[in-house]
Amino acid sequence: MAIRCPAFFGSEMPSIESGALSPPPSPLILTQDELKKIAAYKAVESVQSGMVLGLGTGSTAKHAVDRIAELLHQGKLKNITGIPTSKKTHQQAVSLGIPLSDLDSHPVVDLAIDGADEVDSNLNLVKGRGGSLLREKMIESACKKFIVIVDESKLVAHVGASGAMPVEVVPFCWKFTQNRLQSLFDYAGCVAKLRLSNGGEDGEIFVTDNRNYIVDLFFKKDVGDLKTASDAILRLAGVVEHGMFLDMATTVIVAGELGITIKNK
Repeated sequence: MAIRCPAFFGSEMPSIESGALSPPPSPLILTQDELKKIAAYKAVESVQSGMVLGLGTGSTAKHAVDRIAELLHQGKLKNITGIPTSKKTHQQAVSLGIPLSDLDSHPVVDLAIDGADEVDSNLNLVKGRGGSLLREKMIESACKKFIVIVDESKLVAHVGASGAMPVEVVPFCWKFTQNRLQSLFDYAGCVAKLRLSNGGEDGEIFVTDNRNYIVDLFFKKDVGDLKTASDAILRLAGVVEHGMFLDMATTVIVAGELGITIKNK
């Protein structure tokens, strides 16, 4: 289902001068962040009072958390409990006054809203380029409904097509684990790289909220069957979790220049 965005805002009609219509306004060109905000606001329409919500992490999910807080303060939502997927989102939610809890107290989550780094045609995802994949997967695998919000640049032909597929690993002998991960996908031209913080500018290793490291896998070719790839990664001792979210998204909301597209599982 596609919902077209208005070409321009307001109610002004083209003016008539000297008996001729003046040129209509140019179509509204939205920035990538504005597209993310549109998708996020659309997703929040599914939030109902009394829900336990998984609060996503990243630039797109941030807009959803902001909107949920806004509706709470307006009294349009009540009795919302949020479960944040990262320390950063926890800080954001606390600053906005959203009541929080965790999976120990709420093992079943009504709805999670989060972004993604990639979405393929089967609604499989790559997540974790922001570093929060473990907590995201724990919370989003416990929810009844998982809405993914992206702009159209995140749509890919196959998983790993646009960049890194992250794998969270324990720090102990991370080079050994990195080498084994790369060897797993030799057939796909895999290059495995330890993630550094701040893009490597300071030379420091990136550390997740769980005090682990991330090895980013870069593929030159399609890895093939994703469940087989997932199982192979998780069988390696030293691996904590990977960033492939398979068969988890129930709805994907895509914002593009021509409007909103909603894809359901």
